Amino acid sequence: RLHPPTSKTMLRGKSRLNVEWLGYSPGLLVEQRQLLAARTPRSPRRTESSLASTLKTLLFFTALMITVPIGLYFTTKSYIFEGALGMSNRDSYFYAAIVAVVAVHVVLALFVYVAWNEGSRQWREGKQD
Repeated sequence: RLHPPTSKTMLRGKSRLNVEWLGYSPGLLVEQRQLLAARTPRSPRRTESSLASTLKTLLFFTALMITVPIGLYFTTKSYIFEGALGMSNRDSYFYAAIVAVVAVHVVLALFVYVAWNEGSRQWREGKQD
């Protein structure tokens, strides 16, 4: 907050400088010190649980990234494109590959969504300390 200069906030000396215009005021510095003193350090337990949660999420999506596209590729190639739609072997490879690529993008999008929400949740929990 910017306040108009007052005689109390002016420094004396060669250059007259309004301390509040720079964002520093004696009251603000005291308030920050009190907030820092009242803040409790994060417990190592919370950091470990956060790390374990992040690792579980990463491993889960790694498994999804491997199994879902490969599984969809062979499933759609055999049962949908060749079986149900009667496509040739060459055409079914092409369309099954497209399905696998779309599956990779869906898994990546889900990972980004989950990671974003997990990070913002942890940030909010840390903010409430």
